[in-house]
Amino acid sequence: MSRISGRLRVFGALAAGIVAVGAAGLVVTPASAATSVYSEDFDDGLGTFTSSGTVTTGSYGARLRGSLFSEPSMTSAPIDLNGYGNLTVSYTREASGLDLGESFTVAYSVDGGSFTTLESARTAGGAASFPLPASVDGRSVRLRFSLDAGSFLETLTVDDVLVEAGSGGGGDSGGSGGPTDPPPGSLPPVDDVTRPGPYPVTIDTSAGPGGDGWLAYPANAGQDGVDHPVLVWGPGAGSGPADYEDMLRQWASHGFVVYSEVSSSSGDYMVEALDWLEDQNAGPLSPLYQDLDLSEVAFGGHSRGSIGTFDVADEPRLETTVHVAGGSFDGNGPDSLRNPALYIGGDEDFATANMERDYTNTEVPVWFGILDNTDHIYATRNGRHIITAWLRWHLADEDFRRTEDFLSPGCTFCHLGETAYKNW
Repeated sequence: MSRISGRLRVFGALAAGIVAVGAAGLVVTPASAATSVYSEDFDDGLGTFTSSGTVTTGSYGARLRGSLFSEPSMTSAPIDLNGYGNLTVSYTREASGLDLGESFTVAYSVDGGSFTTLESARTAGGAASFPLPASVDGRSVRLRFSLDAGSFLETLTVDDVLVEAGSGGGGDSGGSGGPTDPPPGSLPPVDDVTRPGPYPVTIDTSAGPGGDGWLAYPANAGQDGVDHPVLVWGPGAGSGPADYEDMLRQWASHGFVVYSEVSSSSGDYMVEALDWLEDQNAGPLSPLYQDLDLSEVAFGGHSRGSIGTFDVADEPRLETTVHVAGGSFDGNGPDSLRNPALYIGGDEDFATANMERDYTNTEVPVWFGILDNTDHIYATRNGRHIITAWLRWHLADEDFRRTEDFLSPGCTFCHLGETAYKNW
């Protein structure tokens, strides 16, 4: 994070609150049909784990204690996942006494490779559960718990480590969970978000409440019983939907119904557009009659479109917001956020400084990418595939993207520039 750290010295003060993967207060109860692949409660010592630094076990589980001289950690032996899929790692943890700048980390390694972070935080307690990406299915994995703290009184306590496979578990029963099964989600799965999705696209250039908006949607909307999530997109100042046509088509080809019209700094037009889309879903003469999933809605925009999105980000029907090259002028835009937010800026964009300030002030889960060789105009085009993956995660329930595409040090889009995330 050299560039972001250089620009945002305040990030250092926030680092202790950055979480790599997961959701605030995340507790996932395993399905009753899940198969236990591995478990460790530390009642008889470390079991298959090996440790470095000060690590003790007892009725409390395994406890790592901080040190000025070494970073305590414990790492499991390889866990064989051959024949298993839809994998989940769960455990309980309690961090105690950690100061700002200190943290614990939970990570996994596949087939002896480098470790990928599941979560990293200063404060946490209770149970946590994280799905592993589909790329782990059928391979071997090691788990590692580590503590970066300077005092013997600062601890991380871990217990009830469990790896489970989903129903079917790679057997021959035909159920879900095998290594070759597609990742779950509400839209047809894709192998590559940088390519067009499986849907042909229709665009109506005289849509919306005033008849002056663009509506891009799957030409075969509703096929196979699919209900399509919704994105309302605000263009930048001085532009309109036509300037974003290839991007609107890209998102619609992945199964999203995308509405766009000339933006304003007030986001009221976005709320009115969503009202109109609700009417389309309810109207028997509409091409989208009963084909929209109005429980999965995003607002987003570029430049002024992002500012308008901030303005109405507290709209209760939203699941997420997308902000591209459009930081608020006073730093108060994030005050309206109620849901996870995606920020995209460019290293050559004058608006990035405002976005950095917005990131600092953001209290909801947020992912921020500053793209290399990207100015204000090209930020959306260069970030369009990030947006596709984000929408597939947050609106189409492809939860595996949380780790693979966004919230891990080696995420799919990390090589495009500098990234930061927090509050997960």
